Amino acid sequence: MLLASSFGLLAFSFVLSAFSSFPPTYRIAKLKYNGGGDWYSDRTALPNLIAYCNANLKTNFYPEESIVEVGSKEIFNYPFVYMTGHGNVVFSDQEAKNLRLYLTAGGFIHIDDNYGLDKFIRPQMKKVFPELNFVELPANHAIYNQKFKFPNGLPKIHEHDNKRPQGFALIYKGRIVCYYTYECDLGNGWEDLGTYPGDSQETRTKALKMGANLVQYALTQ
Repeated sequence: MLLASSFGLLAFSFVLSAFSSFPPTYRIAKLKYNGGGDWYSDRTALPNLIAYCNANLKTNFYPEESIVEVGSKEIFNYPFVYMTGHGNVVFSDQEAKNLRLYLTAGGFIHIDDNYGLDKFIRPQMKKVFPELNFVELPANHAIYNQKFKFPNGLPKIHEHDNKRPQGFALIYKGRIVCYYTYECDLGNGWEDLGTYPGDSQETRTKALKMGANLVQYALTQ
C-alpha cells in the first residue's frame, strides 16, 4: 500500500516494476465515482493504451484495466488512475480526503473530459485541493516532450464545439498530481479503431502517443 511517509521508495518501486522484464506487477485503473455520471465510458481505451505502452515504452503493466472506487484504499495500489465521463460527479468528504492522500503520496490521475464533464469535475477537484487551481500547461512542458514530441501541445482528437484542446494541471509542491484534458477526448482516440468512424488511424496513433507520454511522465516525474 502506498503511504505518504514512504513516497520516495514507493515511487521508485513503481518505476522499477512498471519498466521491469519480470512478470507484470502493477496495473492501470479506471476511477469509479458516484453522482450518476458514466464513469465506465471508453470501454476499450485503457487496454489499448496499456498494450501501446508495453510495446513502445517497454512498460510491464497487466494487459487489462482495473476498476477502483474513489474512496477505496485499493487506489493506493495504482501508479496511474484514469477518469472519464460525460455527466455528474460527486465526491463525498471521505472520498475527497482519500483521493487527496493518494495524490499527495505519489499517485497520479488523468481526468479526460468526454464532453460534458467539465462543470462537474472542477468543483469536485476543488474539494480535493481547495488551495490549488488548474493551470494550463504550455506547449513546451515536459509532458509533451517525453518519448513522443508534441510541439504544439495537447493534440485535438475528437471535435465537439470547435474549441482548442487544453491540458490543465493541479501542481502540489512542484509535482503534477492531476492532469486534465479538456476539449480533446484523448480516451476516444485510444478506443478500438472504428469505434468512432470519424477518427482516422493517424488520429488514433496520435492519441496513443500522447497517452504514452502521460504514463511515462507520471512514472518518472
